[in-house]
Amino acid sequence: MYKVFFKDRIVFLTDNIERDLSSDFGAIFKYSNIKELQDFILNFERKLEIKKAYIYHHDMDELMELFSSCFKRIDAAGGVVFNKKNEILFIHRLGVWDLPKGKAEKGESIQETAVREVEEECAISPLKIIKALNPTWHTYTLKRKLILKKTYWYKMKYEGFDNPKPQAEEHITAAEWIPHNEIYKAMQNTYPSIKEVLEEVDF
Repeated sequence: MYKVFFKDRIVFLTDNIERDLSSDFGAIFKYSNIKELQDFILNFERKLEIKKAYIYHHDMDELMELFSSCFKRIDAAGGVVFNKKNEILFIHRLGVWDLPKGKAEKGESIQETAVREVEEECAISPLKIIKALNPTWHTYTLKRKLILKKTYWYKMKYEGFDNPKPQAEEHITAAEWIPHNEIYKAMQNTYPSIKEVLEEVDF
């Protein structure tokens, strides 16, 4: 099953609706053709009162391809970065706590994107990738176009001693190490997708 965030609302893509359907769903769609899928997505985006919707099709990979074709696709990558004190690196951007991440550039691997974005947004280096985490999917509108962004995540280690510095041109107002037993403060003001990433990490 795939989970796609529309801010704080979710569309689930599944190939087994009997197994995955929750009792609090607000809309459901069995894939029939691309036009009806596009209409369903637009309807969900407009109807903010619907918090959860399900789309199902017998082939999970084909369904994700069809769903993705309704958007402009962007790949991004970022990191859950730990220092020697087992603190986690957070940034504060546009009034919300977030993890450092950004869009992939042409010609670089997704791991290179993740490391580069953390280095640029927080001014710390070198970073070591420990392991890959599950990617997240979320949507937004840019210049009246629907964007679907897949963000690849990595658990990283920073062995240095420098304090992070926020990249102001990316609208980042703070970059801070937060002890893992205090991240609940940041979790109260972050995106649902970021909560999912942090819940996956072994502290």
